[in-house]
Amino acid sequence: MSTQAETFEFQAESRKLLQLMVHAIYSNKDTFLRELVSNASDALDKVRLESFRDKDLEVDTSDPHILIEADRQHRTLTVRDNGIGMSRDEVQDLIGTIAKSGTAELLQQLKETQDGAAAQELIGQFGLGFYASFMVADRVTLLTRRAGESTGTRWDSTGEGTYTIETVEEAPQGTAVTLHLKAEDQEDSLLDYTDSTTITNIVKRYSDFISWPIRMEVERTDSEGATTRQLETINSMKALWARPKEEVAEEEYREFYKHISHDWNDPLETIHLRAEGTIEYQALLFIPSVAPFDLFTRDHKRGVQLYVKRVFIMDDCEELLPEYLRFVKGVVDAQDLSLNVSREILQQDRQIQMMRRRLVKKVLSTVKDMMSEDPDRYAKFWDQFGQAVKEGLLNDVDNREQILEIASFESTHDPESRTTLREYIERMKDGQDTIYYITGSSRSKVENSPHIEAFRDKGMEVLLLTDPVDEMWVESVPEFDGKRFQSIAKGQVDLDEKDEDGEDSEKAQREREFADVLSWMSTKLAEDVKEVRLSSRLSSSPACVVSDSEDMGPTLEKMYRAMGHELPPVKRILEVNPDHPLVSGMRESYDKNGQSRELEETAELLHGMALLAEGGELREPAQFTSLLANRLAQTL
Repeated sequence: MSTQAETFEFQAESRKLLQLMVHAIYSNKDTFLRELVSNASDALDKVRLESFRDKDLEVDTSDPHILIEADRQHRTLTVRDNGIGMSRDEVQDLIGTIAKSGTAELLQQLKETQDGAAAQELIGQFGLGFYASFMVADRVTLLTRRAGESTGTRWDSTGEGTYTIETVEEAPQGTAVTLHLKAEDQEDSLLDYTDSTTITNIVKRYSDFISWPIRMEVERTDSEGATTRQLETINSMKALWARPKEEVAEEEYREFYKHISHDWNDPLETIHLRAEGTIEYQALLFIPSVAPFDLFTRDHKRGVQLYVKRVFIMDDCEELLPEYLRFVKGVVDAQDLSLNVSREILQQDRQIQMMRRRLVKKVLSTVKDMMSEDPDRYAKFWDQFGQAVKEGLLNDVDNREQILEIASFESTHDPESRTTLREYIERMKDGQDTIYYITGSSRSKVENSPHIEAFRDKGMEVLLLTDPVDEMWVESVPEFDGKRFQSIAKGQVDLDEKDEDGEDSEKAQREREFADVLSWMSTKLAEDVKEVRLSSRLSSSPACVVSDSEDMGPTLEKMYRAMGHELPPVKRILEVNPDHPLVSGMRESYDKNGQSRELEETAELLHGMALLAEGGELREPAQFTSLLANRLAQTL
């Protein structure tokens, strides 16, 4: 018996997305079975864990398995499990709507994506594998009953815009997905999915590592030519991470990665390790080849799967890897943890903390090996994940040196490639004990900054740090290999040649010559600047603004204000180039005529130009443009 079926409509965006997936996105239609088997495996993991946690739960766990049933006569294929199942609310919530959050964003990205493989990757990131069934089926029926409940739920849809949901009185525990298959079409890569050999080959290719038995009736021919059908387990069920490395083929690693990550790309790097001794565990970790679209969003799920003696404990175990390695996917199987473990317990568990330290060091050492052995692959890694890895410089003091060793940065040395800190140090000039850097929003902006002029003229390399996180970590990391970090836009930077004559040197002479006009400018611009002084970092620009050595830089200040932090105003220092005609002309005018209205306006324009040159914001833009327009008019 069943209640009357209710009909619902897919959301408008969901309907468009479903059509895109079925008709335009997927190229390998066989993957629908991998997705269904993966869902069934997850359901078996969950029912076993639930039965352990809730001893009163009425559930049959005597023979957990996945059953695939092919019906040639009615052209249906059913993937059935006796796992956790779903309640009616869960069906409507999880199956009735596609990608409840992010559907609009996904559609927009799909519209902008011309490459088919890239589009598949986007689909995989949203975890929409169930709907791949409509590639091969005209209609999909789902029958499910959650463990512990007495009634089941049937969901049915042709994928054309509506679906029905009804409560049924009798349904076996678990979930059965029945596909009413389309006709075979070799030209459209639609195989005969009622053929047991075809199904077996797909399962072997994609799901051989599933730890639960996948059973199916297969045809067998005996020595006398008689054909019989018998139920067989068609996967090996051997956990990939438990097998010795030499027994695992690269293809198996790749398929396992795709299974646990829902990524359509091959992994960039595989890390397979076994730890023995005080703490025993096995781990199979993967570094993706492409960063997920939500890597820098709050909703990004991070962490690896945690097993205890091959019993699934939880997805996204955040305690095993720090946040800056949130892109790493994989499985960790511990031997000595309790099965009855919660996230709160994990945060305090000594064994988890020890595993975490070892896993982090292994990931970082793997990247370092990649850097030396395969620079092209390392470059791809840093392109995708470098910004995230640098977050570790802020919150992982224990591994700060290792992170600095594997980090690479753009610099003035080479416009086409990045440099490591080791390479920078090897190129340092004799007597240089400082790693110079400048931060900003883009390479083009910082490369054309006035602050960099004298460094370029003297052939001194400067790191160009353009990621938002760079503004943060350079404030907390004092040095690398004994060489301190120095911003060329902060504090005093003295690039002048040393002169043993002391006070009679050219620098001292200039400071005396400009002392009066600098003092006057400091007073006149006191509302905007802390000080006006001569600069040794300028060669062609008339002026630049710099931060005091202990003050917060303007970009970091802007970031904090954008996050809602109340900060006191920070005055900066105006540095002027004594060799520039404008600055030397101002000195001569002041020495000859003293202060004047024209000289005051020139000082204001000079400060405004220095702000604009570094991409800063004027306090009074209207006043600046008015002064500039009047001064230009006087030249005509």
